[in-house]
Amino acid sequence: MISLLFQLFMVLVTASPMVEEKPVENEVGGLRWSRKLSLRSRILVVNILPLALLGGGIFYLDNYRSQLLTERYKLARIEAQITAEALAGASRERQEALLIQIGKEQQMRLRMYDAEGRLWADSFALDGPSFTLADPDAEPWQQDFARWLDRTVDGITGAAPVPDYLDPESMQADIWPELARAREMGLSQIELRNAPDRTPMITAAAPVGLQGSTLLTTRNAKDITEAVRSARTTLFIAFMTALLLSVLASLFLARTIITPLRMLASAAVRVRLGRDRDVVVPRLPERGDEIGSLARTISDMTTALRHRIDAVESFAADVAHEIKNPLASLRSALESLEKVEDPKLRKQLTQIATHDVRRIDRLVSEIADASRVDAELSRTTFEQLDMHDLVVNILGTRADRQENAGRMIDLRASDYEILTVMGVPTRLERVIENLLDNAVSFSPDDGRITIDLMRSGADVVLTVCDEGPGIPDAEREKIFGRFHSVRPDEEDFGNHSGLGLAIARTIAEAHDGSLTAGSRRDGKTGACLTLSLPSITNQ
Repeated sequence: MISLLFQLFMVLVTASPMVEEKPVENEVGGLRWSRKLSLRSRILVVNILPLALLGGGIFYLDNYRSQLLTERYKLARIEAQITAEALAGASRERQEALLIQIGKEQQMRLRMYDAEGRLWADSFALDGPSFTLADPDAEPWQQDFARWLDRTVDGITGAAPVPDYLDPESMQADIWPELARAREMGLSQIELRNAPDRTPMITAAAPVGLQGSTLLTTRNAKDITEAVRSARTTLFIAFMTALLLSVLASLFLARTIITPLRMLASAAVRVRLGRDRDVVVPRLPERGDEIGSLARTISDMTTALRHRIDAVESFAADVAHEIKNPLASLRSALESLEKVEDPKLRKQLTQIATHDVRRIDRLVSEIADASRVDAELSRTTFEQLDMHDLVVNILGTRADRQENAGRMIDLRASDYEILTVMGVPTRLERVIENLLDNAVSFSPDDGRITIDLMRSGADVVLTVCDEGPGIPDAEREKIFGRFHSVRPDEEDFGNHSGLGLAIARTIAEAHDGSLTAGSRRDGKTGACLTLSLPSITNQ
């Protein structure tokens, strides 16, 4: 008796909706660095990273600027050397004319120093300036922004500092380092300085003739700066615009993803905690993307879980109710057995106790089978089987064991139809056995049980009909409920648990089929139970 109660307890435990927690697998791809990043951060990183590579073009322009300056250095050196050779053999008047002419044509400032290093000719003083330096304070804000961007790029790239260009008050050549080197080495020299508006000032010094005179040329190469600044500013504005749009788009994308996910997570937490029995998981019907599909899947899963929990609770209550009656009878019989001295009455009480124990054992076995059938079928691999052969084998086995109680059974099936289905043979055998047991129970002693096996559309249909009292319309769905048992009056009480047809329908539905009850089509009294299963040709 104790073992039976323990077995019943284990059945109820296994039927409860406990979920086995499995360890979370490591993230695919080994992206361990991103595990602590939120989804919003990941979206921003992915969208901004390509723009950051685009922004690197701003710094590439600094290399482009250096190449332009290098070419301009070569040009300034060549110009200084050619001008110095032209001045070497000319008279003083001719030299001044050449200084004016070259200064105007090349937009340069040319200075001549004698052997003692004194300034004796300046193209700006001879004929006026051929170029003017821009005043930063008088320029628009766009130029201030361009100069700020120049300084920022120089700071990031670690560019060497460039001295400022200032016109010296002294007239001596020694104030210009490049002149001193040119006079000492006898070769042309180049120097770079920044004008007040941060445009390059390129000065080139070259010896003139053999008398110790030197030439100093000065050019404001603002065209280089203008080209680089224009490209850099345009690229920077494009980069910042794209960055702003990318950030806004990323935040919008993150919002459209994160907000519904948070809603789903919040609903899932409430479902898990069970604090709100009527938790509504948002289905997001307006979304046709993966988030909407996930929401509807979680909603359906929650509904199915709630139904499963309700079913388990109802099942547990039904089990407690069904097991209580035989336990009460058993308890009464055992308590009375100690007080009764009459051997016949003691024997009768012992038979009652034995019958109750068998009844409890039958109930526990049926309950265990009912609680396992769903889980077992979800893990079992279906196989191809012929329903005609299965029914023939079942009928042969029942005849050998004399389980038909003398009732005649007729099998009507076509030899030309394909009656093959996918399923679990032992489980489908259990369904057919239950249908035959039910038909035998309600058939009269001389009754005949008819089995029709045929194709109907895309299904294989098996119908078991008896000649019993039939099933009222109001009871045709109730007979498939758990512990619903309406038996013939002559049958001993307690021989059936009321789970047979419930288990049979569960097995049929697990095979994507159905099990229904109806009346005979030939007008005779009796019930017909119909099992429909998808044919293998429709799989």
